[in-house]
This record gives sequence, structure tokens and C-alpha cells, in this order.
Amino acid sequence: MATGRAHRPATRSRGIPEATVARLPLYLRALTALSERSVPTVSSEELAAAAGVNSAKLRKDFSYLGSYGTRGVGYDVEYLVYQISRELGLTQDWPVVIVGIGNLGAALANYGGFASRGFRVAALIDADPAMAGKPVAGIPVQHTDELEKIIQDDGVSIGVIATPAGAAQQVCDRLVAAGVTSILNFAPTVLNVPEGVDVRKVDLSIELQILAFHEQRKAGEEAAADTVVPPVAARKQQPSTDQGPDGDVPAVMPA
Repeated sequence: MATGRAHRPATRSRGIPEATVARLPLYLRALTALSERSVPTVSSEELAAAAGVNSAKLRKDFSYLGSYGTRGVGYDVEYLVYQISRELGLTQDWPVVIVGIGNLGAALANYGGFASRGFRVAALIDADPAMAGKPVAGIPVQHTDELEKIIQDDGVSIGVIATPAGAAQQVCDRLVAAGVTSILNFAPTVLNVPEGVDVRKVDLSIELQILAFHEQRKAGEEAAADTVVPPVAARKQQPSTDQGPDGDVPAVMPA
């Protein structure tokens, strides 16, 4: 089986937009679920709904892959799984190193979805000497002193950073210097990388803050709806303050 260093996806050279590339994993997840249920074909509308996009966008995305489906039949599920997997580079073996084996790093190491999606955890690395040799998810943790050797020996091109923020840039620099060209960053900091290195950032606190914004906005809209002044026609007629002593509106006095 080829290693990650031997072949790289050709999405950019084929001119597939980044927005389309970002949606391909969504389609693949939905298609994989259909495949597991032995569903042979799927319409663009059904697949778009399962992936959370509109069908016109899905058809446009698939046109970049050269896949147009069959009118009245839809798309062949197994072929699309293969086609998207190939485009994403998931028909290869991508060795990955995870640096920083705290709670988050250990959780990532224990994630069972890597192998089924074309990724192999080649090594777990941590700066704490006390962690060296301890098995996590069946893989012994290695010290950061071994980082460059591991990357070279395993042909690693993807690194995952799960360290504290203060250590992330230094780890990133070492990964890049050793030949890693793609980084998934879980550290709460922005990494500076040279051209040609791709970084994807996952910041749970930012995602929660965005959700908090939406919750606050929804609460504000609900409060505003509760205090809306009813239309004039629906208001209860109130007595005038210009009434006379007997309760009647006084007549206009003659000039």
C-alpha cells in the first residue's frame, strides 16, 4: 500500500474549489451510511438532504468530479464512495503523528474512525518523560526527542497538534522542518507556517462562543417578540384626559 508521502490528492491541480473540497467529506459520510444499509442508488435530493446542502450545490460539486448521475435513477452509491474517497486521497495509507498526549490527545488516539477513513496513527508523542513507553490506545507514547526520526522513518506528512498553546508553534516548526506538510491544530493559538504547508484549526472554545452568540440573539428576538406593541386597531380604547366634569368631552367654546 502506498504511503502518504508517495502520493498526494490532485484536487487543486484539477481545479476543484476549496468550498467543494470541504463538502466532499459530508457527502462521503452520508454515502457511507447508505452503503452500510446496502442502498444501491440515491437521488441528488436525498443525498443533499442527508449531507445538509441543497441539491443544486451537490450537483455542481459532483460535476467537478465528472459524475452526473443518471436521470430517473440517481447516483450509484458504491461508485460515488470510491470516487470521492479517491479524490480525497483516502484510498491510500496516511500515517499520522499526534503530538501532545494529554486528555485531548489521548481521546484522539482512541478515536476508532481513523483506520476506516484511510489514516494510520503512526506515533503518539509527548514532551513529558514520564509518559514515554506508556500505552495509549495500544500505542506506546514516545518522547518528543524522537519526533524527527519518527517522521522520516514512517514517511509522515500529516501531524496533529494537541499541545498547550505555548508549545504549539515550536512543535509546528519542528514538524514542518522534518517534512510534515499538513497540520491539524487543536491548540488554541494561530500557527505561522511557510507557503506549501496546510493548517486546519479546530478550536472548540470558538465554536462554543459562536453558539453562545446565536443563543443570545435568539433570546433577544424572543424578548422583543414578547414586548411588541399591538396595532392601533387592536388596542383597547382608553378614556380621554380631556373629559369634562361629567365625563363628556367639553364642547368647543364659541369665539
